[in-house]
Amino acid sequence: MTHAHGEHDQHSAAHGHSGHQGPDSHSDHQGKSGHEGHGGHGSHAGHEIMFRNRFWVSLLLSIPVLVFSPALQGWLNYTAPTFPGSSWITPVLAVIVFVYGGLPFLQMAGWELRDRQPGMMTLISLAISVAFIYSIATLFVELGESFFWELVTLIDVMLLGHWLEMRSVRQASGALDALAKLMPDEAELIDEGGNT
Repeated sequence: MTHAHGEHDQHSAAHGHSGHQGPDSHSDHQGKSGHEGHGGHGSHAGHEIMFRNRFWVSLLLSIPVLVFSPALQGWLNYTAPTFPGSSWITPVLAVIVFVYGGLPFLQMAGWELRDRQPGMMTLISLAISVAFIYSIATLFVELGESFFWELVTLIDVMLLGHWLEMRSVRQASGALDALAKLMPDEAELIDEGGNT
């Protein structure tokens, strides 16, 4: 996902980054899963790996949710195979995707709300939580169709977006670090007479 600089500052605040003064200005984060130990902006690689891994696992678990979704079967005019317990594939896997894939967003939303700065993570968490709670309720009460396939799709898209964002941040930071290394440690001041 691409953000304006101000939006990235809000995103950084949600991750516990305050004021990026330089590549080594981060202090280590305490107790924030997926956001531990930033020595510099380049260490967003930890975030990148976390979002990447959660994306691929969630995507694989989402495929059966989509295949067995009654809504998609109706739209695409196919019938998924049925066997004992097949009706539970969608809700069970959707719960796993919500817990595993949605956890980073729920945690970051908690930090935003704790700091009284609700932002994008709060909106994402609200969306996936409402879809999750409503869909679980449909298993026990006649409320209409569940939103399990929409839930897992939204989580997958958000994980993919944040993975790509963290990768872009790392690559940009790497380029800036390489440029900074080209700067000399010392410089000579030449006056008007050409003396140093």
